[in-house]
Amino acid sequence: MGRAFLQQKRAAMTLLILIMLISLCGVCAKQSNNQFIPVTSKFQTMKFSDGYSNLWGSQHQELSQDQSSTTIWLDSSSGSGFKSLQAYKSGFFSAAIKLQAGYTAGVITALYLSNSQEFPGHHDEIDMEFLGTTPGKPYTLQTNIYISGSGDGQVLTGRELKFHLWFDPTEDFHNYSILWTPSHIIFYVDDIAIRKYPRRVSSTFPQRPLWVYGSIWDASSWATENGKYKADYRYQPFVAKFSKFILSGCPVQGSACSAEFSSSLIKSGTGGLTSQERWKMKWIQSNYLVYNYCKDRERYPQRLPECGKHYQGANGIIPN
Repeated sequence: MGRAFLQQKRAAMTLLILIMLISLCGVCAKQSNNQFIPVTSKFQTMKFSDGYSNLWGSQHQELSQDQSSTTIWLDSSSGSGFKSLQAYKSGFFSAAIKLQAGYTAGVITALYLSNSQEFPGHHDEIDMEFLGTTPGKPYTLQTNIYISGSGDGQVLTGRELKFHLWFDPTEDFHNYSILWTPSHIIFYVDDIAIRKYPRRVSSTFPQRPLWVYGSIWDASSWATENGKYKADYRYQPFVAKFSKFILSGCPVQGSACSAEFSSSLIKSGTGGLTSQERWKMKWIQSNYLVYNYCKDRERYPQRLPECGKHYQGANGIIPN
């Protein structure tokens, strides 16, 4: 346990040094197309009530006085969730989240896109989910994409990549973001791309409108080490805090996309990431990726179409 902790600390320090060096080199890279610009800096944050409303568990949600942040919690009676006021065809969606420390096994805190209420049993999702944990073990951030859901006799094909983070997500707020364009999906943590999912096969890419959700709920059957540890309500309430909301994209109602989102699509023709961003993403995947569905031969003995020719690639890195 001590050796693993030291290795993780060394990796985290290496990443911090890398980020500092990139920042310092920004001045001398002004003429380079690869200069790093935080993606969230391109968008304006909004008040919660301007973009969201409570979906369930209203008694387990509290807005700040200026409505710039919201706190939701789970106890033995209920969890809580909120939903965007509009559905989107594509967009950039982000929130800063602070998680609870201590025993949180079985508890899921999530920022995700879904149309589950419109297509029950065969819906689409793009997920960023924090899988609760036990003291001394890190949170797992699960990114997932699935099409046509589960149920109705269909088999769920999850497209999970799971990560441990290079910081403690309980100590402060950190930005978690999803960019969804017609050609690719990118997951960001603190403006660093950790995963890109390109549209290689139309049947494996979400194309129906999606709403944006935030929630906290009990998933004891699978959330922590495949259900080994359950939610323990002696530690209730389980609290999650959200702030710095960004909803920028192409809403279903109305033909115009937001100006912020439209301008960010300029680089989508190059795959959505600069060479510098791709390098950092591969470094993150090499050091913090702990599960890759494309490498899970027991679950998927036949290669899935979107996994590409590097299905058994080194370090489980999904090719760009």
